[in-house]
Amino acid sequence: MTDMGKWLILLGLLIAAAGVIITFAGKLPWFGRLPGDIFIKRGNFSFYFPLATCIVISAIVSLILWLFRK
Repeated sequence: MTDMGKWLILLGLLIAAAGVIITFAGKLPWFGRLPGDIFIKRGNFSFYFPLATCIVISAIVSLILWLFRK
C-alpha cells in the first residue's frame, strides 16, 4: 500500500505542475513558438506541430522523474 500512496502523491504533484504551466503559459511568449516548431500556412489551411516544444517538455519531465527515482 505504501507504493500506491507514493504514486498518488506523485500524480497529484504532476497534476498541480500541469495546472501551473497551463496558467502561466500565456505569459511566456516563447512557449510554443520555439525554433524547430513546424508551422505551415497556405491559403485557408494552417498546420502547427510544436516539435521543439514537445522535446523540451519531454526533457523536463524526464529530469523530474529521474530525480524522484533517486
